Amino acid sequence: MHASDNSMAPKARLIFALDVEDAAEADRWIQVLAPHVGVFKVGPRLFARTGPSIIERIHDAGAKTFLDLKLHDIPETVGITSREIARLGVEMFTLHALGGGRMIRRVADEVRALGSREADSGSDDIHRDALPRHGLAPRPIILAVTILTSHSPSDLVELGIEASLDQQVLRLARLAVAHGASGLVASGHEVARLKAELPVGTVFVVPGIRSPGDDLGDQARVMTPGEAVRAGATYIVVGRPLRQAPDPVAAARRIVEDVAGAIE
Repeated sequence: MHASDNSMAPKARLIFALDVEDAAEADRWIQVLAPHVGVFKVGPRLFARTGPSIIERIHDAGAKTFLDLKLHDIPETVGITSREIARLGVEMFTLHALGGGRMIRRVADEVRALGSREADSGSDDIHRDALPRHGLAPRPIILAVTILTSHSPSDLVELGIEASLDQQVLRLARLAVAHGASGLVASGHEVARLKAELPVGTVFVVPGIRSPGDDLGDQARVMTPGEAVRAGATYIVVGRPLRQAPDPVAAARRIVEDVAGAIE
């Protein structure tokens, strides 16, 4: 369904985090960066302000969308919601692995069933105006989020989880993939270990990427784009390093070049 790691163009791997206040600012970034990144990440704040129209604007600019809502509810609710998200033509979306295997399986079944029905041109089950525009696939990448970066060991204890952070991340990662998730959102320091433990073809999206040449300061765990790809990242998410760059286009090009060097 999705390109293998080696066949993906370097630009296609770059996700820009569209963490902005309103639609007007989002539109400005879309116009500037659409030719230079593969995917735009839309989180709950922007989606709450704009609704699905932001996804159409991204697709109209020729890019793809990562809808990062981190769904977590009963299986039926999340399954039906995921089906509607898939109809929007997004490239990928997130759910919480803590929702459990039944929830994840329901999502995978709903997305797969929708893709099968829409592949049948003779089907009357779906209104044709509900299909994604621009030829985008109706079967998005299902990404599981394991443990939030804000969670500490004491937070796990408070939740009644006795495993360490690393143990719980691996446990949830295995559970999610076993029940139909396409991949995971993983930090740079986790991705190599998870890649070794999970099936070939698992997608890894790594946030918190810095630009090549940036001063790390005290952020020892932050990776460059090339380092993340060499560790096993399929996609990298970059936000602040592009938003705060004097020349965002030049910064995006440097990131793509760094990725290209890592996959040669």
